[in-house]
Formats: sequence, structure tokens, C-alpha cells
Amino acid sequence: MSWLAQAIGLEGIEPGIMARLENLPVMRLPKGKVLFCPGEAARGFTILLSGRVEVFLTGPTGREILLYAIEPGQSCVQSTLGLLGGEEYTGEAVTVTDCKAVLVPRDLFMTMMDRSDVFRRFVFGAFAQRMQSIMALLEQVAFQKVESRLAADLLTHAQNGAVHTTHQEIATRIGTAREVVSRRLDALAKAGLVRLDRGIVTVQDAAGLALLAANGAAS
Repeated sequence: MSWLAQAIGLEGIEPGIMARLENLPVMRLPKGKVLFCPGEAARGFTILLSGRVEVFLTGPTGREILLYAIEPGQSCVQSTLGLLGGEEYTGEAVTVTDCKAVLVPRDLFMTMMDRSDVFRRFVFGAFAQRMQSIMALLEQVAFQKVESRLAADLLTHAQNGAVHTTHQEIATRIGTAREVVSRRLDALAKAGLVRLDRGIVTVQDAAGLALLAANGAAS
């Protein structure tokens, strides 16, 4: 079976384009593999068939922020910008699960953008969705208090009332420093909203966290 049967968003691709895509190999990427780093040029357009990739930005102090995640049917905005505009990567992409993907080389990508309505709609549709998510992230970081972002993150990632994570991982997701997360978690624990154990945050008052998440406009 062609890998195109697994490619979300490319249904109905034109036969001539399909034939060229089918010849591309499927890459199996292990968890933890770095796909690109800041300063590198885009080599091609990645079509993710399974798994999850996360793209981070790192500041001068070494602090990281999770810019966006890529799952099947989604695209990497930095790769699109690099291929269409010649921009170098400013972030770092890492697989957070085992993944399967296909890399469309630059020359074939440009040909498909010229000749395939289906592929062009996929690229620009995914690009628009990604830009919306990035704008939402910027809005949260700029206009929501850390406590609000922290409460929302805990509720989003809780499974059976517990979040298995580190303070650094939370800080990366909500766009702040690890030390800030540690202080805010201590405050939440003292207020009885959570219980802290090594590597685990247990939600004790989900309603209280939801209220905090909903009333977090930055002053």
C-alpha cells in the first residue's frame, strides 16, 4: 500500500503528482531525534504520517518555549517559510514519539506548489492553521498571567487527576522560567489546589484551577 493512503490532507492528489510522491521513501524517526536546528536551511517539506514533533524556540539565556507541535495532517511553518522565502530555521524540532515521515525535496516541493491544486491547498491551509495557533500562543504569553497559564496547562495535561511532568517541561509549554513555575506550584499547593510529588502534580481542586485559568488576564 502506498504511504499516501496514510497522508492526511492529500486525498485526491493528482495522478501525475501522486506517481512522483510514491517514489519517496518513508523515514522511521526514533523518539528524541533532532530534525533541524537554528541557522540551518530547509532541505524539504516533511509530511508526518504518524507520531508527534515539537518545535522549540530558545532564548539567549537558554530558556525554551514550545512554539508548536506537529501531528499528522499538520505542517511545520518554519519549513514552509524556509522553502518559500529562503529563511533559515530559528527553532529546533525534536520528535517526542517514534515517528514515520516523508521528506519532499525542495525541487519537488516547488514543482508541486506550481502544479498541484491539492498540495497547494494542503500547504497553505496547514500554514494558516499553524499561524492561528502561534498567534494564540503569543496572546497567552502577552496577556495572561502565569498562574492562569499554569492552571490551564495542568488541567489540559492531567490524566486521572495527575500530571506526570517536570517543572521545566511545564515552563517550556507555558512560556516562562522553571523557577517561576516552581514558585507558582508551591503557591497552588499551599492553597490546596494541587499536591506536589517528584515528577507528579496531582490536581486536588479542579474547579479552583478552572476558575484561576478563566480569570487570568494580565494586569
